[in-house]
Amino acid sequence: MSEQILSKAKQWLNPAYDEETRNRVQWLIDNDIKELEESFYRDLEFGTGGLRGIMGVGTNRVNIYTVAMATQGLCNYLKKTYPGELLKAAIAYDSRNNSALFARKTAEIFSANGFMVYLFDELRPTPELSFAIRHYRCHTGVVVTASHNPKEYNGYKVYWNDGGQLVAPHDKNIIKEVQAIKGIEDVNADAIDKLILTVKDEVDTAYLSKMMLLSLSPEAIQRQKDLKIVYTSLHGTGITLAPRLLKEFGFTNILTVAEQDKPDGNFPTVHSPNPEEPAALALALKKAEEENADLVLGTDPDADRVGIAVKDNNNNFILLNGNQTGSLLVYYLLCRWSELGKLDGKQFVAKTIVTTSLIEKIANTYKVDCYNVLTGFKFIAELIKNLEGKKQFIGGGEESYGYLAGDFVRDKDAILSCALIAEMTAWAKDNARLNDAVTQGKALYNLLIDVYLEFGFYKEGLLSLTKNGKEGSEEINRMMEKFRATPPSELDGAKVVLVKDYKNNTIKNTETGVVVETGLPKSDVMQFVCANETIVTVRPSGTEPKIKFYFSICGKLLNRDDFENENKNLDDRIENLKKIFSV
Repeated sequence: MSEQILSKAKQWLNPAYDEETRNRVQWLIDNDIKELEESFYRDLEFGTGGLRGIMGVGTNRVNIYTVAMATQGLCNYLKKTYPGELLKAAIAYDSRNNSALFARKTAEIFSANGFMVYLFDELRPTPELSFAIRHYRCHTGVVVTASHNPKEYNGYKVYWNDGGQLVAPHDKNIIKEVQAIKGIEDVNADAIDKLILTVKDEVDTAYLSKMMLLSLSPEAIQRQKDLKIVYTSLHGTGITLAPRLLKEFGFTNILTVAEQDKPDGNFPTVHSPNPEEPAALALALKKAEEENADLVLGTDPDADRVGIAVKDNNNNFILLNGNQTGSLLVYYLLCRWSELGKLDGKQFVAKTIVTTSLIEKIANTYKVDCYNVLTGFKFIAELIKNLEGKKQFIGGGEESYGYLAGDFVRDKDAILSCALIAEMTAWAKDNARLNDAVTQGKALYNLLIDVYLEFGFYKEGLLSLTKNGKEGSEEINRMMEKFRATPPSELDGAKVVLVKDYKNNTIKNTETGVVVETGLPKSDVMQFVCANETIVTVRPSGTEPKIKFYFSICGKLLNRDDFENENKNLDDRIENLKKIFSV
């Protein structure tokens, strides 16, 4: 172990740290050098989701000290950015272990630095924190959460005054301020209680009222108000608002999964509280089958992601992936905006570069601009901010189950998404009733097939390779270097015609040799575009010790009867691509 790591660890033995922390660090020094190295070999950094990591002692762990130092760095930066102003911050937290503790510590540090602090008195969804920043006209905001990560994790998402997560240059500048803090002694921890204001239900009311303005099909809901919906919060914050908003939208038949209603940071009924994983929705699916429900909705612990399940034509529940749900939602929004005469050429939708091209195809058909941004919803928020007053954001999202409509919130919003997905289901079922085109209970599934018939059968897949610790991080770096040095020339039976290197800001046409700029901020991402529309994207995760491979392919669906065969063909093509990159 390096002397540098040992020296960093020994700093945590001084009396500025509590006795339990000092004892744990000393034990690691004496007994577990490997864990000591993992805990201190680096400082936690802001990635696509902010500060996130395993809870424990050390500079590379989430604890009251790393939270306090991060908050002090944030305070220092804000005081330099807004000299002389009365600064304000909003703070929320989720159901994870220690979240309330970390939120309180964050509030105390803010107050000690003279900030007016709006601290939620109970756990609340992340998107409501984004809304609260704008509602109270704060300069910044923090939500304590690790989103969908396992129970060992926690995190600290930082937001700017527009309600969006940090983007350049603020993210890097704050990191510099945090790094300038040499220890807990540099933190101003003398809390001023009178500056910490408790946020109760007034923000709930304002937030839900704004969401109600985004409803597009109240008549369909009225006719389908008894739509049977099974909802699970996966022991998270969604239970506080999702059922309530569904009821306010007009739905009367909402069933929750009782075993998962209670917020619990240990997530006792699931291995991982991630709605992207089928196992997380197992109890909800079981209840839906027992109740013969129409729709299953499941949100992650901080309620910014939602997974759904619908009935197929064999009357079985199937889980839709994030690309499918996102495509349906964008189609629904654009279709209804068009039907209501609201499209005038000044609207746009947005997605990330790893999200299905189907969304762009749908938007082009409706003559609505579709913008592609880097992975991370903060870039969609930044786009909304940059286009404010010029173009109106209709909706959009990312393949990782995060969606947004309207601009009241500047982060992905599973509370709103639950209501709009339910409304979309009611609308599809209502149209089926009117047209006798499909069985009502399977309307959303058949709507998806209709979208494929009209716009092309796009299918996506994801391969995540976990590479833990310092060695894993180094291996991921080597893999990315190899892809840059020797990109593939052929994939999925087609020639790679474009190689996009977002880190070096280049797009190379392999046929002509012409190189142009990406037009996006630099990011450690490689993308290979084939002549047959197949796209493979490679990127290290910004929030987890993983390297991710995103696969997007396109087929042609000639008629409804061919759906199952073409679906299997596309699945086989994706599996073949996964084998190539499973290293």
